[in-house]
Amino acid sequence: MSDTTSSVGMPPSGCPAHPGAVRLGGLEYQRTPSQLYRTIRREQGSVAPVLLDGDIPAWLVLGYPEVSYVTGHDELFARDSRRWNQWPNIPPDWPLLPFVGYQPSVLFTEGQEHQRRAGVITQALEGVDQFELTRECQLIAEQLIASFSGSGEAELMSMYAHALPARAVLWMCGMPQGSADTERLVDDLRISLDAGEGDDPVAAYARVGERIMRLVKEKRDRPGPDVTSRMLLDPAGLSDDEIVQDLISVIAAAQQPTGNWIGNTLRLLLTDERFAVNVSGGRVSVGEALNEVLWLDTPTQNFIGRWAVRDTQLGGRLIREGDCLILGLAAANTDPQIWPESHVGAENSAHLSFSNGEHRCPYPAPLLADVMARTAVETLLEHLPDLVLGVETDELTWRPSIWMRGLTSLPVRFTPSVR
Repeated sequence: MSDTTSSVGMPPSGCPAHPGAVRLGGLEYQRTPSQLYRTIRREQGSVAPVLLDGDIPAWLVLGYPEVSYVTGHDELFARDSRRWNQWPNIPPDWPLLPFVGYQPSVLFTEGQEHQRRAGVITQALEGVDQFELTRECQLIAEQLIASFSGSGEAELMSMYAHALPARAVLWMCGMPQGSADTERLVDDLRISLDAGEGDDPVAAYARVGERIMRLVKEKRDRPGPDVTSRMLLDPAGLSDDEIVQDLISVIAAAQQPTGNWIGNTLRLLLTDERFAVNVSGGRVSVGEALNEVLWLDTPTQNFIGRWAVRDTQLGGRLIREGDCLILGLAAANTDPQIWPESHVGAENSAHLSFSNGEHRCPYPAPLLADVMARTAVETLLEHLPDLVLGVETDELTWRPSIWMRGLTSLPVRFTPSVR
């Protein structure tokens, strides 16, 4: 990894906002982000100066070796956002504040405190029986499919891809399936993570916090075989407030990325001729499609972020103490250094879609996400084997986000089932 910290010629100005900084936004991020990342890499190198909303400067780390280096060296690139040197320039209504404003959750902890908090999550997730989770996901999938299978058409992103992991992760946490209370929480999670027109995400997030706190208090009184109870019973002795914060982090990490993983995989299966012949009843290609999506259309495109602990060099750039670094996970996954001929091997799982290092997704989480995604796709294809797109491929649109890669909608048609 020595090349990630060496200087290539004279480094540019230490301020990320030097001339040539790329503004993160625009239609390119919705349509062809991989081409855009290649252009940025060609013109700016593996670490590029960028501008966030309001022209706030940051660094986008695009290279696979560089992202691996940043995530593997917490002593140089830390997670506590209070280190940021741009806080004097951040307005109170800044759009990215919910993602970078310090919160007392596991996401922003460091060192021993992070190990303590992450260890509790890991132990709690390791207690999830993957066979039991598969069965529960199958039941959820069948219930969702039954709700639209008689109509012969559906919009799969809202009716299926996002709905399934939301219900599955709440089941893992000990919420009763099918209750009105759980359905209200599912809806509030959707609004808080992906607000639509007329929604109030702030109010929805507050309701999520209140309901998770009630869940924690209920499980403290009556523990069960669930993630919440295992976190409460862990010898680390986390407080109720800490558990609420970390449970919300677990739920959010499981719901939206997994939902987009399911949606992006279904899009690939329905539009790529390499898979089309196997879609009918096609368990053969589902695993390959899931893995290829993590390489080429990973749900988490960019992650903000890391903050430099001191002045350092990265990819020929002078990174100043307190600078913000954005992990370009999608760009790193398609780095020509690792795929020189732009060919991604579907059998290779060394992608960075779950990040890397101490702050990556806790070990069991990717396996549980795979159970949810694989079960969702396989169950849908099994029940609706003649599934086809309801629009032309070029009519599908991506969400206007540089952070998450997911379709705005996925309309499909199929033979209606007779109940």
